[in-house]
Parts: sequence; C-alpha cells; structure tokens
Amino acid sequence: MGIDPGLTRMGMGVVDGDVGRPLRLVDVNVLRTSSTLAVPERLVTIEKGVEAWIEEHRPDAVAIERVFARSDVSTVMGTAQASGIAMVCAARLGIPVAMHTPSEVKAAVSGNGRADKAQVGAMVTRILRLDAMPKPADAADALALAITHIWRGGAQARIDAALAAAATRGTR
Repeated sequence: MGIDPGLTRMGMGVVDGDVGRPLRLVDVNVLRTSSTLAVPERLVTIEKGVEAWIEEHRPDAVAIERVFARSDVSTVMGTAQASGIAMVCAARLGIPVAMHTPSEVKAAVSGNGRADKAQVGAMVTRILRLDAMPKPADAADALALAITHIWRGGAQARIDAALAAAATRGTR
C-alpha cells in the first residue's frame, strides 16, 4: 500500500504483484479533509480513513512518501503530521512501514528522479495497464509509492535476508 501524505488530501493506493511480474491495481482513493476543521479533527479523520483502508486491504507493507523540506513550513507541518498518523496506523496493526523520497519514487517509475507529476501519472497508468490516469495527482503518487516499494522493497528485503544469513554463518 502506498500513501501520499497530506493534511487536505491523502492519496492511498494498493497494488498487488512481485518483482518481474505484471503489477495489478487493487484500489485507489484520496481521503480529503476540510481546511475549515481544526487540525486535530482533521488528523482524526485521516487516522480513521487510513486505518479502515489498512484493515480492508491488509497490505504486506505500507510505503509512505518521506516528507521533505519546502519553503512553506505550514505545508511541511501538515504533511508530516499526516505522515505520522499513517505510520502509527500501520505500526498499530503490525505492518512494516517504508519511507521513500519523492525523487526515489520518480526514478523508480519513470527512470527520471526529476520527473513531473504528469510523467509519473503516465507511467503509473502504463505500469498498471489502466485505461485512464488516476486523478487527482495524489492518487497517482500513492500508486507510484506502492509500485516503488514492490520493486525496491523486494530487492531490499532480499539484501537484508542475505546479510542476516551471512551473519549467522559467520557466528557458527
């Protein structure tokens, strides 16, 4: 499951598949909160929405976009708060959480770490063999995170397993 965190719009996408095999869209959604609500109420709405999605889809892992510094501190704060809620929801249910930077995601799905939203959306559409680009961009970004984690997370898991096995052999 990929999550593109945001206080106003939280993209959530579930993709099924393995490295080297075609990936399949399971579900995608954008959870919205009103800017007229107080931040604590918005965070509760996000928590309930993310938790419901995780419980419904039971993902093997949750990949969340790593918050990066922008000039607008209020945007960064809201994104970080929403990201934290998503991490807590996954951790509470015992689901591993991975963080991927925007440039990692862009590079994984498009081959270009500086790809724009349209390029990422087009590649997500192509990779998942969709009839239309997921909209809004938060939906496509969430799917791109899920795709990235399947492709990169699987490789990282194999590296970690190999290192653990080597360490075990070294202690015998």
